[in-house]
Amino acid sequence: MKTIRLITLASILVAFAAVCSAQTSTASSGGSDAPYVEGPAWSITFVRAKANMSDDYLKNLGGSYKATSEEAKKQGIIMDYKILLGDPANKEDFDIMLIVQFKNMAALDAIRDKTDPIARKLIGTEDVMRQASVKRMEIRDILGTKLMREVTLK
Repeated sequence: MKTIRLITLASILVAFAAVCSAQTSTASSGGSDAPYVEGPAWSITFVRAKANMSDDYLKNLGGSYKATSEEAKKQGIIMDYKILLGDPANKEDFDIMLIVQFKNMAALDAIRDKTDPIARKLIGTEDVMRQASVKRMEIRDILGTKLMREVTLK
């Protein structure tokens, strides 16, 4: 019984060493064994409009959200943005997704330093922005946000 355990342990260690060796040679050659190529980063916000308030929320987005997103796109801070609208799967689900595309993850470094001046120019002071945010809370709930990377399969 002891011999079987020792042989099994030795086999596992040899296999582990082989895997580590293969990973080291791949890393030193500069290539990746990943089955994909990394692409743009996407920030996705999941929103649930309150009952009968979807149109009101979308009208709200048509103001400052659209203006600031268009300016950020014009300045090259973001690549694109989209709004998706659909039926929720259940009463706790989202019905609106706000999606912002960035060139890569590095584009998110110091993002507020880039976007805050746009917001101040197009929306106004911090107090004005805060008041608008409070009003939006009356017509929607943010269920969460995800940051994801687009990949292209090799």
